[in-house]
Amino acid sequence: MLWPYIPIAIMLLIATGLAVAIVVLAHMFGPRRKTYRKGMPYESGMVPIGPGMRRQPIRFYRIAMLFLLFDIEVVFLLPWAIVFRKLGTFAFVEMLVFIAILVVGYIYAWHKGALEWE
Repeated sequence: MLWPYIPIAIMLLIATGLAVAIVVLAHMFGPRRKTYRKGMPYESGMVPIGPGMRRQPIRFYRIAMLFLLFDIEVVFLLPWAIVFRKLGTFAFVEMLVFIAILVVGYIYAWHKGALEWE
């Protein structure tokens, strides 16, 4: 009954064993002493300028989140568009409601200034 799942179980065991082996080998053969030169960040062979941890303005994250939010709608629009004729009028009205909610969210973000880059 479970015979078809045996290759998957074997693959998972091999992948887990390989991951554990890599971590153990890295710990066994890895460098033991930390020096100033080894602890420095590497930036394309150049000496780093400024601190490694800089504060980023929130607008980068806000634009990225809005992009993802409005881009995910394609995941819902594509399957709907493929079976549009089979679903009928009710599905069309439901999709209009969905798009209306997205448009309201877009207008709200626009009026709040979330899309302005400055």
